Amino acid sequence: MQLNDIYRLIGEDLARVESQIKSVTEVDSPALAELLEHSLREGGKRLRPVLTLLSAKFHHYDLDLLLPMATSVELMHTSTLVHDDAIDDSAVRRGRPTVNSLWGEDRAVLLGDYLFAKAGEFAALTGNLRVIRLFAQTLQIISSGELGQTFDAFELEQSRDRYFKRIASKTASLFSLATESGAVLSQAPEELVKVLREYGYNLGIAFQIVDDTLDFVGTEKEMGKPVGSDLAQGTLTLPAMLSLERYPDDNPVIELFRNRDMAEGDKKKKIKEAIEMVAEPSIIKQCYEVASDYCAKACRHLGRLPDNPSRQVLKDIAALVLSRKS
Repeated sequence: MQLNDIYRLIGEDLARVESQIKSVTEVDSPALAELLEHSLREGGKRLRPVLTLLSAKFHHYDLDLLLPMATSVELMHTSTLVHDDAIDDSAVRRGRPTVNSLWGEDRAVLLGDYLFAKAGEFAALTGNLRVIRLFAQTLQIISSGELGQTFDAFELEQSRDRYFKRIASKTASLFSLATESGAVLSQAPEELVKVLREYGYNLGIAFQIVDDTLDFVGTEKEMGKPVGSDLAQGTLTLPAMLSLERYPDDNPVIELFRNRDMAEGDKKKKIKEAIEMVAEPSIIKQCYEVASDYCAKACRHLGRLPDNPSRQVLKDIAALVLSRKS
């Protein structure tokens, strides 16, 4: 099964989410509208709103509550991307120029804030205090993770535990928000809310591990951004950690992190050398094994959910996370 097959199962509802997202661009200021249209243009996977809708399919599926929440999680996701690009001074995202590269870092930061606020407004439309509080908590967790990444930049002495905590904050928390909010809004029993929350959390960890691995073995065309972007920003991810464990002495990652101010030409050369070393098949295999373990954890308790087509789709999504190329 491909993502398009999964989307067809909830196609009409997802189209309505897309319509809600588009409505965010309908503002009085033409300048703001241009920034919003650029950042919210279709092209993302919309995986998080898909998870919100699917997680509500096991009990009372109330679209009046689910549409604003599904829209909220996608707006929050977009806002984190806008902020990430501004912080990292990234020039390209999904094969297109970033907001900060076109309009400047200051406007990108303010646009990210605007999208966060808009996401909060949509979450509030559910009228569910638990979900609204969960939204606020997730925003705190994501911000904490982003701050942690800035503190850890170009720091070689990082444990795997530190890495997993960081990606749990940055990525898994939003996946978990998507699945838990869908379950809560469907009035699922607490035991099954926990099952779906854990599914989203572990799926998010696996998703980020694969993303970090593709930064070494993907292509710029597939990823929509330069290969080796994490290294260039001084972000130590699982593949690079494994490389350092295997080659603790003569390793270009060490040189990159210890000489962050090296000339641009030398930096590009070192990044290329590092990519070649990190992309060793056995290292990449190990990364995918770790991601696979998290996908297995995600699906471990799905059998407790009512037996309907959405349960199998959640399993299919976990499999697709491991096979994705972008």
